[in-house]
Amino acid sequence: MDLATAKAVITGGASGLGFATAQRVIDAGGQVALLDINDEQGERSAATLGDRAAFVNTDVSSEESVKAAISSANETMGGITLAVNCAGIATAGRTLGRDGPWPSALFNQVIQVNLIGSFNVTKEAAAFMQHNEPNSDGERGVIISTASIAAFEGQIGQAAYSASKGGVVGMMLPIAREFAAFGIRVNTIAPGVFLTPMVAGMPEEVQESLGKQVPFPPRLGRPEEYAATVEYIYGTTMVNGETIRVDGAIRMQPK
Repeated sequence: MDLATAKAVITGGASGLGFATAQRVIDAGGQVALLDINDEQGERSAATLGDRAAFVNTDVSSEESVKAAISSANETMGGITLAVNCAGIATAGRTLGRDGPWPSALFNQVIQVNLIGSFNVTKEAAAFMQHNEPNSDGERGVIISTASIAAFEGQIGQAAYSASKGGVVGMMLPIAREFAAFGIRVNTIAPGVFLTPMVAGMPEEVQESLGKQVPFPPRLGRPEEYAATVEYIYGTTMVNGETIRVDGAIRMQPK
């Protein structure tokens, strides 16, 4: 499949990895719907991308919000061929902290946004993709979710985040096997330490320290490199049911 004709819905698309992915789709000639909870940033990002981009306010943790957003995007673009889950939160806390056990409500919130949010978008996008006209390989669509290397080497304080991202990796294969009947591929990208808005807000010396922990290249990952991985997956039909680490060979230490 070619990004030049892609009709993409991208959660967390107003900034960071999501926006870089949207920019790549637009540059290739495709269409994008930015699904994000930030109205101001979402409208600004869509305007930056131009006429083939639209913003839809979406709370991925809400099934009804996702249903409405995906339906709107499908109508606006005349279909959906690519869904990319980039929306997520990284709330952290020690399970047994100074103030006692970490509240389950905070754990649940991370799971609801990162894991259930990805599931919500996956199923609703696929509901429209299954009706697409197949290409010569019988392909109708591609779904890509964002995990993290924390799914494999979670650090102290990342119990909720690691559980949510581990869940994203775990649900990918059974869904890929199920959606094979519809010609829809399902994959996951597990980024390492990337220059996201959260990291960009850290002091420069902290950013440099994080980058130096990466074996090669010894720097933070660039959102454009995530977007390039999305393009590779979208255009390579044999890549299905796979998690691709994009991390410069880093393996996170306990803390």
